[in-house]
Amino acid sequence: MSVLAEINGSIETLGYGLSAIGPGIGVGIVFAAYIQATARQPESAGLTRTYLFLGFALSEALALIGFVVPFILN
Repeated sequence: MSVLAEINGSIETLGYGLSAIGPGIGVGIVFAAYIQATARQPESAGLTRTYLFLGFALSEALALIGFVVPFILN
């Protein structure tokens, strides 16, 4: 029997790709909420910008953790 296809590589790349989906959606939701809040009440843009950066940083921290953990466990 002949081999039709062979897959080489590590599963970490697939794991990181799957772990990046959640933070990507989270960042989109954070920015959408900021834009909506600013459109509804423009004078509160300064206050909600702080929450924008906080939410963005926490969401991106999940992506970085998902990137680093396979290297640590390997």
